[in-house]
Amino acid sequence: MTFARDERLALVDSMAEFGPDAPTLCGTWTNRDLAAHLIVRERRLDAAPGIVVGRLAGYTEHVQNETAKRPWSRLLDEVRSGPPMWSPMYWVDAQVNLGEMFVHHEDVRRAHDGWEPRVLPDKRQDALWGLARKVGKLGYRHSPVTVVLERPSGEQATVRKAGAGRVILRGEPSELALHAFGRDQVRIEADGETADIEAVTSLDRGF
Repeated sequence: MTFARDERLALVDSMAEFGPDAPTLCGTWTNRDLAAHLIVRERRLDAAPGIVVGRLAGYTEHVQNETAKRPWSRLLDEVRSGPPMWSPMYWVDAQVNLGEMFVHHEDVRRAHDGWEPRVLPDKRQDALWGLARKVGKLGYRHSPVTVVLERPSGEQATVRKAGAGRVILRGEPSELALHAFGRDQVRIEADGETADIEAVTSLDRGF
């Protein structure tokens, strides 16, 4: 079983634990809304483009809202089963869904007080290190200063070169990946001038 598949199953378990109306870190979305988003992304080829193309977002929102009206148990089953064979995502699930499932699993977990980072095996942290380096180039692309990611081993990756300042973000790859994806509920440390750190941590890291 792949890391992406494991995260999918764990995500569904967390959704079931907290319930359909529980909040997430995805703005105003509840678990029900998030489940509908994932289903549309993988099963509605007509509506999925609106997730990233602004002029198509209205139709996507309509389809997602209709999907969210389905029974909660059905939504969970459809997320759990993943993309069907006729979906392009079926064939690249391990590659394209690791970030999606990991981040949204944490969106569900960390929307509640008392959350703690999960302890992940080294191989999975290695996979998330690769993800953090890749996503960091997008998440920090508007930074006015250089941004360097550093994992506990001391290995570094420069994901943005700009200006005269330099900020080092230190943490487990899982935490760095979440921050690069735009989440603030993370456990990382930042090293640099105060103004530079503020410039980096206040960025709109969405993409």
